[in-house]
Amino acid sequence: MSATADRDSQFRQMREAAREIFRYGLAEASIGKAFARHVHCERGVLRVCDDLYDLQSYARVLVVSLGKAGHTMVETLAEQVGASLEGIVASSVEPPTQLRGFRYFHGGHPTPNAESIQAANAMLKALEAQTASSLVIFLLSGGGSSIVEKPIDDGISLDDLIATYRVLMYSGAPIAEVNAIRKHLSAVKGGRLARAAFPAQQVSLLVSDVPDNTPDALASGPTMPDSTTVEDCYRLAEEYDLLKQFPQTMRELFERHALEETPKSDDQAFHRSRWWPILSNRTAVEQAQAVAEAAGFVVYVDNSCDDWDYERAAEYLLGRLRELKKQFGRVCLISGGEVTVKVTNGGVGGRNQQFALACAMKIGGENVTVLSAGTDGVDGNSPAAGAVADGTTLERAQTRGLDARVALEKFDAYPFFNALGDAVQIGPTGNNLRDLRILLAY
Repeated sequence: MSATADRDSQFRQMREAAREIFRYGLAEASIGKAFARHVHCERGVLRVCDDLYDLQSYARVLVVSLGKAGHTMVETLAEQVGASLEGIVASSVEPPTQLRGFRYFHGGHPTPNAESIQAANAMLKALEAQTASSLVIFLLSGGGSSIVEKPIDDGISLDDLIATYRVLMYSGAPIAEVNAIRKHLSAVKGGRLARAAFPAQQVSLLVSDVPDNTPDALASGPTMPDSTTVEDCYRLAEEYDLLKQFPQTMRELFERHALEETPKSDDQAFHRSRWWPILSNRTAVEQAQAVAEAAGFVVYVDNSCDDWDYERAAEYLLGRLRELKKQFGRVCLISGGEVTVKVTNGGVGGRNQQFALACAMKIGGENVTVLSAGTDGVDGNSPAAGAVADGTTLERAQTRGLDARVALEKFDAYPFFNALGDAVQIGPTGNNLRDLRILLAY
């Protein structure tokens, strides 16, 4: 084998190694395995982590499941409890099957649609009918902010709501800050579903796609006390120069300082409420770490660039990787969480592919491989979960007439990586635990 062929073979092996680490981390951080660890039902008694619920002691048990993992979570719970459950499910994909006793809604993501509003209305109506002898089980996962939505002001149209979501998504703000604003514009977010369910007993199971220290940002915290305030919203709108981009109806709410405060921790709605995170990005990171170590890499985890701009994150992580390579040779650096992208031109891609392309521009010729992908299987407005890049990406692109710089500037990374066969395409996973970045040096 020639030196060039040997080099190309090594790069292919490393791209596949990165994909395998990602696939294993995703498989081991499954909702089924999380429920097996934390949820159990025997003789009508449901255990959720440290809590026990005698289901037969309640006049009614209602399940409300929302988010990208909405179907997976409710099906897994039904496997534990049996066919006696009833409730409402809203997700961004069609259910593989429908459970008897449940109403289903296909909400929009990343922006709301008409069924998002229908789902919110159905949930509010069902929750408001509950009494002190009811138990409400909330199953919450990422994506719920847009999948279930109802404007706080009836004068805000669906078109205005969609336009507002787009402004927030492209603002470059971290997800917790985006959700602070969305909470205060919504009739269901920021603890307002919990308020609707009062005085029922409530328990929330969380499959989290937000930082561990901000659990109330998950799906914009519909069942939890809100740690953000209207003053945060006014400050963020100024910081990110949002008002001039908002539609008029939304802009007027801010200009008149007419936002209503969300329920806080002393609200009576939370006196009989519990919240249990059963799965998060940390699980996926730990499982990816285990398989990388088994493959012979010296592994380090660095999540410090969570919510950083993608260019800054790429520069930082590649710098860390090069330092580790000098010390250990064959090394794997794993980073969980999300990077931010302020989109100014609308191509096809997402934050993971944008990050991978930014890395490709910096590692030409190096024995470095970078994979970045979303655990939900969807990156931005593309059909891919993310992409893998390495020291040969720019060289291979040039032979195909692809311009990496133009793709980066136009936020059009998906066509670039798809043409190279380097898009990570796995389809919607029914899970949502933020992103994984896997960097290999050898």
